[in-house]
Amino acid sequence: MWRLFSSIVETPDALLSMLAGEHGETRRKAASLVVDLAYTAAAEGFVEIDNAHVSGVSVLTGGLGLRRFLADISGDGEVAIPTTLNSAGCDREKMEEMGVEYPDFLEQQFEIIQAYERLGIEATLSCTPYDRGISHSEGIASWSESNAVCFSNSWTSLVTNRESGLSALATALTGYAPRWGLHLIENRVPNLMVRVECELPEASDWSVLGDWIGSQISSEWEMPFGPMPYIEGLAIDATFEHRKALTAAAANHGCPMLWAKGLSVQPEAMNLQGELLFTESDLKARYSQLAPRHRVDLVVIGCPQASLGEVRATAAAVRCQMEMGRRIPDQRLWVFTSSNIYELAAADGSVDLLEEAGALVLKDTCPEVTPYNRNRYNHLLTNSMKAEHYLTSGLNNMPTSVARLEECIAHAFDPSLSLAEGEVAVHGKTTKPIHRSSKTPQQGELSLQGRGLSSQESWRVSGKALVSDVPLTFLGYVNRETGIIEEPGHPLDGEALEGRIVIFPKGSGSTVAPYVLMGLEYSGVGPKAVVNRDVCTLTMPACSLLSIPYAHSFDDDPCLLVNNEDEVEMILENGIVTLSVLDRV
Repeated sequence: MWRLFSSIVETPDALLSMLAGEHGETRRKAASLVVDLAYTAAAEGFVEIDNAHVSGVSVLTGGLGLRRFLADISGDGEVAIPTTLNSAGCDREKMEEMGVEYPDFLEQQFEIIQAYERLGIEATLSCTPYDRGISHSEGIASWSESNAVCFSNSWTSLVTNRESGLSALATALTGYAPRWGLHLIENRVPNLMVRVECELPEASDWSVLGDWIGSQISSEWEMPFGPMPYIEGLAIDATFEHRKALTAAAANHGCPMLWAKGLSVQPEAMNLQGELLFTESDLKARYSQLAPRHRVDLVVIGCPQASLGEVRATAAAVRCQMEMGRRIPDQRLWVFTSSNIYELAAADGSVDLLEEAGALVLKDTCPEVTPYNRNRYNHLLTNSMKAEHYLTSGLNNMPTSVARLEECIAHAFDPSLSLAEGEVAVHGKTTKPIHRSSKTPQQGELSLQGRGLSSQESWRVSGKALVSDVPLTFLGYVNRETGIIEEPGHPLDGEALEGRIVIFPKGSGSTVAPYVLMGLEYSGVGPKAVVNRDVCTLTMPACSLLSIPYAHSFDDDPCLLVNNEDEVEMILENGIVTLSVLDRV
């Protein structure tokens, strides 16, 4: 099939030679994935990429799928373009202070990093490649850290699609990506109007706004590239930290870029699907829902990794407490940053001040990918909705509260500030948004036609459908041991993927999703086949590499027309997938 696609769309000779295996097996697999994505997206050819940033580094996030995949490919071939690496799961120099008790964690973490380094990737171990002291603010990139994608598309001239860890790696190895999605100016338009009618002085306020926007999205809205809001009412003197907090939290729900009146270049057009109003009551209500009501065991700052401004602001808040003769007990404050920012903060005295106060300053890792010692820490407090989103998920299953920076620092110094001092927090489900579904029960016969992957020639599968019109988040919300969806408020919460034909619009959340799906397949608890309504770089790559039957681009929406539990059959012939309902529930 890829030969047919290559005859329709002009494919660079270099990519064709990689497909033919002339540059080794690693690049052949990477080229096959790039062409599969181009075929799936009906791309307008290919584009040479300037640099890449690859996610999927921590043992906690990548798991078995990542380790096994890297073991298979890291001995044959290197990246073709400058490529950096996302944050790891620990600061290797402070393992004792972190109290990590995950079996063989450091050994497995080194295994992953060294495998990437053998591929020629620079182990920067930062989730903020836009804040590492090197200019990557323009050109065409292939980035797979969701917060970095949204930040750079929104506030700089750099252009990147929201890649998965696998698709970014494939681009890094080949130097090419499909020309589609946000590469095309006609797709870089707002699809949601957001009006803000309150003051947002703190970075955490912007974080709350970003996450709130994503949680309001309706499945009825057509947003093939995710929510891309145009926001009115934000202060035009916004800092780097404000912007970073907003885009990081918005990316929790698949936002690849946004616009803010007076802060970013105005879009040439709009395709608005809905309108939202954010008021002071919304802000207060969210802080009230997220406020700590039990003993806080640890305060974490720096998700995404703290900028120099954030480190200095944290140090300033700490200094105020120290001037009253206070000290942080039991290293109850952890500050996460990149190696580059750590060096700058050490040079200006911020690191010394924080450590003198009793804080732990960590580099190369971030709060959401760290394996916490549950004998020490059962309830976290943070100023980041990105941290809260993943810490409360199955990734860590950690009760997490959110407050502004100064309140976080006050809790770090004084454990008695918790409203129920001494009472242990229980991981609850009340802070998670209820995802809105538009599905209604369907009756009668059904036959739909869609497309497969260019690398898959033919297959036939049948079984029970697992269907939702709400995007599915794999990292943290699909149990990697059992394949059971664990996302409170999601229509499929509690359902198992194993042996099902899974039909959903697309993946959302972390770009490490393909490694989760691969791990499920390796463990025998993965789906029988996958159907996406929209082009999905978070699920398709795993299907491409592991030959999981995959279908997309149907003539009507299977997410709405197929009932959950229907018996269905799918057949791929000559590039066309026919999906038929054999028996309705």
